[in-house]
Amino acid sequence: MIKNLIDHRKRPYRWKTVNAVVESTWHDNSCEDADKVAVGDEMVGLCEERRNISVAEAMTWGMSMKEEVTLYLYDQGQGI
Repeated sequence: MIKNLIDHRKRPYRWKTVNAVVESTWHDNSCEDADKVAVGDEMVGLCEERRNISVAEAMTWGMSMKEEVTLYLYDQGQGI
């Protein structure tokens, strides 16, 4: 389930094809002024990527995660 969305796109009106990354939201706990979530039983955490998908597909993918995740969006060809 998506808990947070970080949009790093320089072209924010491009939605057909982007790159996306999901990462366990608890990785953000150390960031300044971050809301905190419980750390999972496994300290490994989740980090996966998808290239050349739509914003809608990225959102559906992120929401399908069993773990709480932060979804990062990047312009096509960037961020990964």
